[in-house]
Amino acid sequence: MIHIFVNEWRGFIRNRVIRYLSLFFLFSLFSVSWLGIVQNNKQMDAQKHAHEHIRAQWDAMEPSNPHRAAHFGSYAFKPISILNSIDEGINAVTGNVLRLEGHTQNEIVYSEASQSLSMSKFGKVKPSLLFQFLIPLFLIFLSFNTYISERESSRLRLLVIQGATIPRVIFAKVMSIWSIGCVLLLLTTCVQLMFNYQNLDREILSRLFLLISCYGLYYLVLINLTISLSLWFKNATASLSVMTVIWVSWTIFLPKITGNAVEQLIPLPNRIEFQASMTADREKGLDGHNPSDERKKKLEEETLKKYNVEELTDLPINFAGIVMQADEEYGNKVWDKHFGALYQQLGRQKNIIQYGGLINPFSATHSLSMGTAGTDMFHHLEFLRQAERYRRVFIKTLNDEYAFGGAKTGERGWKADTEFFQSVKDFTYQQPKISNLASKYILDFLALLFWFAVSSLSLHISSKKASVL
Repeated sequence: MIHIFVNEWRGFIRNRVIRYLSLFFLFSLFSVSWLGIVQNNKQMDAQKHAHEHIRAQWDAMEPSNPHRAAHFGSYAFKPISILNSIDEGINAVTGNVLRLEGHTQNEIVYSEASQSLSMSKFGKVKPSLLFQFLIPLFLIFLSFNTYISERESSRLRLLVIQGATIPRVIFAKVMSIWSIGCVLLLLTTCVQLMFNYQNLDREILSRLFLLISCYGLYYLVLINLTISLSLWFKNATASLSVMTVIWVSWTIFLPKITGNAVEQLIPLPNRIEFQASMTADREKGLDGHNPSDERKKKLEEETLKKYNVEELTDLPINFAGIVMQADEEYGNKVWDKHFGALYQQLGRQKNIIQYGGLINPFSATHSLSMGTAGTDMFHHLEFLRQAERYRRVFIKTLNDEYAFGGAKTGERGWKADTEFFQSVKDFTYQQPKISNLASKYILDFLALLFWFAVSSLSLHISSKKASVL
């Protein structure tokens, strides 16, 4: 079997078409990987400079009213991982900058798609584009005729006479073609390691290993199915035609059909209606019977009673700061209600798409690719959650200083000093470890294993029935 494997590689090397195609893919992967790394590093540097500039402005703030500083706000930058140069996932359309300020929760902005005059349907050229579309076609091209050509040339008969069995011959051919796909994957990994060695850590290496493993398993599914079809049809044209239709259905039609079906089954709220509903809940109360003016009046009575005074001007603190923080906390409840429901809907949509991997292994591979690169919906929502948690602490710190930092009710000219603003901690995003998110991708991984089992069983059955004639 090893002898057959080696001979297959010799045949690949001697075949001029395969040799040129292989060189094309090697050059393309190297070029795309290198350009992606350069572009990614530029984005990381630009984000770092912007973050340092914003923080420097904050630290240099002159004595000012903390409430005014809350409106001045800050920014949370969504970190760009070095794996973003392999698969940018949804990052190009979701944006990477979030403004943090009082009284409102803003949407993330400055996506690459919004700043581009034209965006390809498949996004920018990244290694993931080659991994998902071009390399699979190359492997299908290598697989569809590998058995039929051996049978028609009578070489298969010679191998059987020499003691080899058809299943072993086919297995060796599968492994030889699969090894080409693995070489192309490993080359991209080596390029990443070579240009990003200073940014590597155990987490990045783990994600790289999982990403390569997912694509490797997907390629094995494609090769198994292609060779199975050639064994069933015993005709190169028929097997290539059927496999091409299957591949096009997986990569183009089924994702679109699944996406449209999910939108119909679990529709997301209209943006305008969503914002209007949040505004109404904040003004009229979550239950519709607790308007903001009544909440303020009740808070005033509770505060006067707490400090045992008759008038707000007699308070030893600034009641305005308490009102602002109470409004923030009520707004947080509104945010949790609406965005909590929205995140649940997004999660349900994602689950349906993941179940779709049982009929479309490309969907599972695509999901795992973005997940291991840290550029999928789960990672995006985690960034939004962490940014919102920081925003609440950030605004509360400013409101508490306004309320208890020395100002009295009615003292609008009171200011906090620069040292206070410098003491406010900056936002730091902690990317979740892939091990902590493993449960999110169980369905995708099981779908790939399911297809591997189905394709392997199909190949085993068809190879048992294959003949040398």
